[in-house]
Amino acid sequence: MGFTATLSFRPTPTPTPTPTPTISSLSKPHCLFLSNSIFNPFSFSKSLISSTSSPPNTTTHSFILKSTFTDVPATAVSAASTTATSRTNLKSRLRNGDTLYGLFLLSFSPTLAEIAGLAGYDFVIVDMEHGHGGISDALPCLHALAATNTASILRVPETTDTWAKKALDLGPQGIMFPMIDSAEDAQKAVSYCKFPPGGVRGSAHSVVRASRYGIDKGYVNTYMDELLILCQVESLEGVKNTDAIAAVDGVDCIQMGPVDLSASMGYLSDPGNKKVRDVLREAERTVLESKKEGSGVGAGAYLAGYTHPLDAPLDMRSRGYHIVSGTDIGLFRNAALEDVNRFKMGLVKEDRDGVDNEKYWSE
Repeated sequence: MGFTATLSFRPTPTPTPTPTPTISSLSKPHCLFLSNSIFNPFSFSKSLISSTSSPPNTTTHSFILKSTFTDVPATAVSAASTTATSRTNLKSRLRNGDTLYGLFLLSFSPTLAEIAGLAGYDFVIVDMEHGHGGISDALPCLHALAATNTASILRVPETTDTWAKKALDLGPQGIMFPMIDSAEDAQKAVSYCKFPPGGVRGSAHSVVRASRYGIDKGYVNTYMDELLILCQVESLEGVKNTDAIAAVDGVDCIQMGPVDLSASMGYLSDPGNKKVRDVLREAERTVLESKKEGSGVGAGAYLAGYTHPLDAPLDMRSRGYHIVSGTDIGLFRNAALEDVNRFKMGLVKEDRDGVDNEKYWSE
């Protein structure tokens, strides 16, 4: 559910009467729009906003947001949605060589999800593995991301058909499976995403959000073209099988997990340990080679990972990562600590200045 908007100013020499506006909520259940006779929703987008200067002697301006998303009959929704989503489809962007920068959302805050989208992140991963929320908590976050035309990925807490089914029915662009240690694990994860006979995903596609509640009649035939499947390799066993996991048909990305990897190697909470880094680098090279050696569209896997204090985003990009992610909690924590520290340091400075002033006046 994506659309773009551009900003322009249109000069209006003399104001003219307009009909009384009416409330319309035809296509966007999460928004209300003022309209006259034509449904013309205005929207927010990460697209660059451009403005043109008005000619001199202009007395008034109309603030206009042009949207490519229009109210269309149900029969045309499929074609319209294809056009709209193609601009932000993560799979297409990866194939074009883009490096995508996103955010793990552990807070389950729709407000922070919306801010992340408006700020320009390419995607947001709603984290049901380490975040406190579940499916019901994830849905408002997906609504917020859809309103900003930002791709969503759901990380499930465990690799099971039940969790995959519930996550995919919400309609994210991607799904992330934790603790994939073998090619067999990866094959099961992929099968959880596909309807029979290719997989074991339960079917209720005519009534779930993923198919626009049955309005998108072509959903079952096209959803796998856009769904990004990420498998997490985060143990020593998984690293040993990285090449086999990356070769599984349907696996799009290998998400490295350095913290769990360090724990599996006996270095809990020490991802910066040299032995851990060496193992991680070897796994990274294996994933990158899978893409070089593969032939045809979809062969091999893209390298994905998340940043931490010992591994900056640009460093990861320089090593070949195509998907890099931070965390909302980490961003807020760091900003809060810096803010409080800056204030307290200011108080200390004021106290010192006050002591000096008293000494000056006492003399």
